[in-house]
Amino acid sequence: EERILRATEILLRRGVADITLLGEEGRIGAKADELGLQIEEARIVSPTASGRFEEYALAYREARKHKGITVEQARDFMGDVNYFGTMMIHRGHADGMVSGSVHSTAATIRPAFEFIKTRPGCSLVSSVFFMCLADRVLVYGDCAINPEPTAEQLAGIALSSAATAATFGVEPVVAMLSYSTGKSGKGEEVEKVREATGIAVERAAESWPDLKIDGPLQYDAAVDPAVARTKMPDSEVAGRATVFIFPDLNTGNNTYKAVQRSSGAVAVGPVLQGLNRPVNDLSRGCTVPDITNTVVITAIQSQAGRDEA
Repeated sequence: EERILRATEILLRRGVADITLLGEEGRIGAKADELGLQIEEARIVSPTASGRFEEYALAYREARKHKGITVEQARDFMGDVNYFGTMMIHRGHADGMVSGSVHSTAATIRPAFEFIKTRPGCSLVSSVFFMCLADRVLVYGDCAINPEPTAEQLAGIALSSAATAATFGVEPVVAMLSYSTGKSGKGEEVEKVREATGIAVERAAESWPDLKIDGPLQYDAAVDPAVARTKMPDSEVAGRATVFIFPDLNTGNNTYKAVQRSSGAVAVGPVLQGLNRPVNDLSRGCTVPDITNTVVITAIQSQAGRDEA
């Protein structure tokens, strides 16, 4: 895939990470030569020809035998690059995986849900986008994974997003977004956000007592100091938010795209959070810079995971 190969050359030239490409060596080499790319330092692995193929198939069968998976079926799964790549991470033979330029989100992340699983203390996989504006970076979550999160799940997304922001040098100030600010509105969706805020504050008090979280907040009250002084003058979050938690996927996905297209912001993501090891998904319309950015993020997530361990 041309974009992957061009990104590989850039990443290798910059020394960002050791790169393994999954596919047929002959085809990859021929395409790289055709494009005039220097990717000799990349390791190329064909899943079905790999010396670890049988090991991986047996490991997958063991992990999924409670679902009735046979060895033969496990071998079929391991012939898929996403399953093989995820198993590389699971077995400690790679630190992270980036896929999705020619695969759906479901195909990319399903293997991780099956046997990478979530980190201790985290029951939900979610996502954020880094919205790179001219003067700052904002974090939006969840804009890619969970359609209708419950209050409990929203609280988990908020804490995961705050941790992701901190990992990448963005001081987390978390706004729980709704169509109403403070106590001004009522309704089922507002109450869900209000409840989620309470749960998140309670959880943070145990492990992250100085984390600032407030809600429900409208977007303008969360981001604009002038509006915040009118609507929520006593809030430590209003007008200062850096992490924005949307009440549902419909709102989050449309908002990040509206900001991206209307303001010229660079949207980096979706960055998955909550997994034991980093797996990140590309849009099938991704550009070469999108791929290189996502690999850099995956490498940083992997390093952060090592440091925590």
